[in-house]
Amino acid sequence: MKSAMLAFLAALFYLVSALPAPAEPIHGAGSTFAYPVIAKWSESYLTDRAGGTDITFMGSGIDYEPVGSLAGILRLTQPEMDFAASDAPLAPEDLDKFGFVQFPLVVGGIVPVVNLDNVAPGGLQLSGEVLANIYLGKIQNWSDPAILALNDGLKLPDLKITVIHRADGSGSTFNWTSFLSAASPEWKTKYGADTLITWPLGTSVERSSGVVSAVKATKGAIGYIEYGQVVRAELTFATVKNRAGKFVRPAPESFAIAAAKAPWSPANGFHLSLVDSAEADAWPITAVTYILMRRDPDSTSRARQALWFFNHALTERAADAEALFYVPLPGSLVEQVKAYWARELNFGS
Repeated sequence: MKSAMLAFLAALFYLVSALPAPAEPIHGAGSTFAYPVIAKWSESYLTDRAGGTDITFMGSGIDYEPVGSLAGILRLTQPEMDFAASDAPLAPEDLDKFGFVQFPLVVGGIVPVVNLDNVAPGGLQLSGEVLANIYLGKIQNWSDPAILALNDGLKLPDLKITVIHRADGSGSTFNWTSFLSAASPEWKTKYGADTLITWPLGTSVERSSGVVSAVKATKGAIGYIEYGQVVRAELTFATVKNRAGKFVRPAPESFAIAAAKAPWSPANGFHLSLVDSAEADAWPITAVTYILMRRDPDSTSRARQALWFFNHALTERAADAEALFYVPLPGSLVEQVKAYWARELNFGS
């Protein structure tokens, strides 16, 4: 009996010692746009570290806070932070200034959502010019002639438009206002594109969840949100006229078209906007979530774990992104990202 017990303990010791060592949690913050897919990938992180066993390691997961793109970038200067996720890429000169590297993680779409009775999802057609004039306060009613002209046969109410927008520093706001700037010289001159905007009118709310709640609660409301969250919240979305003059429905297929021929370049930290694509069937407010890391992190072990996590997400978990209505990066771009890690990160890839 004693020898059998010793043999069992020896086998158990061998099993446990063969498992990956416990690790510090990886700390990240930023994009609410990409939060659903980062959370999904985080679920698989501990399972994969356990090598297929039922054992997981406490304190070795992904601690991610969806605080908005701007707050995530600001937090990356703190020693305990390992990465930031932002839907507004930093320019190369800013990457150099702060000692950051930057690479794309996932593609999706920003979508206008409305609360209107008797309007089916995708049944309302809007143009960039009309959206800009709504957010400028020049169009204030759903029965405005400019909206009716785009929606022949659709019965729209004589109802005040309630404008909803983000109060926090948001990559969704950056992509939304980039589109408004491309469509409206007046918007571009007065407000431009940024993560934080001094809005001319409307109601400001925190985070993507705040936009969902505000639009759902307010008849006549309009807001903007990531497509997967639109689907899960069962919000009514609009089709939007793109640069080619075509009204396009938001969908992973139309996001992928905007990303497919984009001129990605590791030389500038992959700095690129997919808004207002010239592709005929592209969704005009396609967005990219970027990951930012410090070149010289306070914890090289956590930084290496973070790269392991991103490598696993990009190479093995594309189906998770697709299930949540994002577009995973194409294989050729993933290989560019891996080469960029090896070249730019002095703690290894």
